[in-house]
Amino acid sequence: MLIKAMTVGSMACCCYLAVCEETRAAVIIDPGGDEDKVLALCAREKAKVKYIVNTHGHPDHVCGNTAIKAATGADIVMHADDAAFFGKAEVAQYFSALGLKPSPPVDITVNDGETIDFGRESLKVIHTPGHSPGGMCLYSAPDLFTGDTLFVGGVGRSDFPGGDAKVLYRSITERLLILPERTVVWPGHGYGGAHSTIGEEKRTNPFLTDTFWTG
Repeated sequence: MLIKAMTVGSMACCCYLAVCEETRAAVIIDPGGDEDKVLALCAREKAKVKYIVNTHGHPDHVCGNTAIKAATGADIVMHADDAAFFGKAEVAQYFSALGLKPSPPVDITVNDGETIDFGRESLKVIHTPGHSPGGMCLYSAPDLFTGDTLFVGGVGRSDFPGGDAKVLYRSITERLLILPERTVVWPGHGYGGAHSTIGEEKRTNPFLTDTFWTG
């Protein structure tokens, strides 16, 4: 699987293009703005975009969905819990204060353990709530797209509506840290760096040993 990373949008979201090198079928993960930049990359890689996959429904990760879908015809994929949560009028109104475009209706909802298939490649859905109810990570060994669940040297916020710090901690420790230590972590924002590994995060991420999370 070919992975191309780019930082996009006003909130510096990490957007990824994942391409099946045999068929050029592709997915775009978290198009959070700069749609022309994303589409130009797709053209250079001769990528046939099948899905737009959102690791969660926060506007900084979905604000490019409308334009990317219009340009590619790709289906929008989100975890079922976030599709429902961010579809609520009161939730949409809260996040509208960020001034970013909401996603159009989701085309396909997924749940834990399901796969998103493109060409000869697939991404396994790992449900990791805590940052949002339907936050999910996408795994294709050795690569793991962690959205805003796990950063390099950090973790996602849990103070937005739908967030829960203890649930987030359990998601990370029980769903992600059990993966092989060589697993490459591709985060939703590059606050601490562009990428890491599960082993490095186990050893160095201060938020994974802070007693605040387990108190």
